[in-house]
Amino acid sequence: MALAAKLVMRQGQSMVLTPQLLQAIKLLQLPTLELSAFIKDEIERNPLLEMDAGAPPDSEFGAPAESGPSEGLEDWASEGLETDPAALAANLGTEIANAFDSHAPGPATPEVDSGASLSMGTWNGASGEVGAEGFETNLVANDTLADHLRRQAAPEFPGARGQIILSVFIDALDEAGYLVEPLETLANRLGLAMNEAEACLKKLHGLEPTGVFARTLAECLALQLIERDRYDPAMRALVENLPMLAKRDYSGLRRVCGVDAEDLSDMVKELRRLDPKPARSFGAAPADVTAPDVLIAAASDNSWRIELNAEALPRVLVNETYAARIKRRSKREEDRIFVTTQLQSAHWLVKSVEQRARTILSVATEIVRRQDAFFADGVSGLRPMTLKAVADAIGVHESTVSRAASNKTMLTPRGLFEMKYFFTNAIAATDFGEAHSAASVRHRIKQIVDSESPRDILSDDVIVQRLSEAGVVVARRTVAKYRESLRIPSSVERRRQKMTPPGGSDALERRHFSMGSLGAREDDAIDSRLERS
Repeated sequence: MALAAKLVMRQGQSMVLTPQLLQAIKLLQLPTLELSAFIKDEIERNPLLEMDAGAPPDSEFGAPAESGPSEGLEDWASEGLETDPAALAANLGTEIANAFDSHAPGPATPEVDSGASLSMGTWNGASGEVGAEGFETNLVANDTLADHLRRQAAPEFPGARGQIILSVFIDALDEAGYLVEPLETLANRLGLAMNEAEACLKKLHGLEPTGVFARTLAECLALQLIERDRYDPAMRALVENLPMLAKRDYSGLRRVCGVDAEDLSDMVKELRRLDPKPARSFGAAPADVTAPDVLIAAASDNSWRIELNAEALPRVLVNETYAARIKRRSKREEDRIFVTTQLQSAHWLVKSVEQRARTILSVATEIVRRQDAFFADGVSGLRPMTLKAVADAIGVHESTVSRAASNKTMLTPRGLFEMKYFFTNAIAATDFGEAHSAASVRHRIKQIVDSESPRDILSDDVIVQRLSEAGVVVARRTVAKYRESLRIPSSVERRRQKMTPPGGSDALERRHFSMGSLGAREDDAIDSRLERS
């Protein structure tokens, strides 16, 4: 067979991602703040783009300009166109700070159907009215931790060299006030010997708030106890064995500290009065005020009212009159080409922003239609839902739904939720019933654990059995995974944490005596004292 070069004509179809299509895809997945920043940059680069004069004064784009679109036209045309240790602190928080993470469902809403009333307008009504001046106008800048520490330490670190050393140490602090970089690293960076670095750190340990510049949680608590003159050998042993305290291993702590149950209870109460994050009042920056993308409320006709938030919706216009005047008055072909190019780019941007709004509204409407039970009953009514199911329902690709739901939020009668929150996996049901969502199963597990009796701590196998009785088919390893994601301890640790119920201490003590476990009874006694305190 002879080899020869020849010309062959073929006809085919292929998809080409044009720059305009890439821009639309990029805008779809941007959150509101980044989209606003992107449009601001485009307005600065493109003279034919401008802010909508009807935009509210407190929108992302600020107040509209006082001058009209044609003001200054002659000057612009005549001048030409130019293009130029904290993991342990978290685990011990229940013992020291007594802080628990909880999620309470919002108030129940009236029975409604799955219909949705779609309208584009400004959010109003008693449930979500936003005034002309939001609460962000009352935010003020507080004294920072760095400024507070520099004022105190200035006499101890005189001269330019001392200020450099102080700045390096302060920059190595985290928001809680802990020294996150090793002391050896800081010494090498500053050219100090280790004894000099330790002397500097000792001076910094005397600053307020007490406990700042600590390298570990134990050191932070020790500094506060030293200031209170309570750092005796027994308390020192307790601070050095904080993991045992987090597990409520009171028997082991009594042996280590050499104290009885009553003294140990007093020592634990002393630790509770300390602050494991001494700089928390300084390190918190003002929270970003981000408006939700979609607003959902119950309508008067027992349907759901779904709106795009007008406050968060970017508003841009194309000044066609401006472009026409420039084309008429320009004498150079390059200027006309530039105006034509900028006009096309402006139209594509406006079209992309509008398409983004329509896609987000379509996805939100389908989410509300499928998750109607969630808004009526709470987390227990959350149904399984996948990206593909929503994509098939609204006639778009699965990746489009994923981009539309990423970094977008919905303000509902039950609170503010990310759109991705409503997409959950399916858990099979018994007797071929309706499947359950993974989020609702996690909620059931939390309810089962919260309602268990201190005398009857439920194991993962028992939880599996309880879920099966409720019509949920789930494996034991899945229960363990969901329990760990909810930060629920194992049954052994929960048994230590559950306090002795009122009026039942005698029965528990008799049971402990019959088992020959004096230490367990004393552990319950310590728990009871801590509960009363």
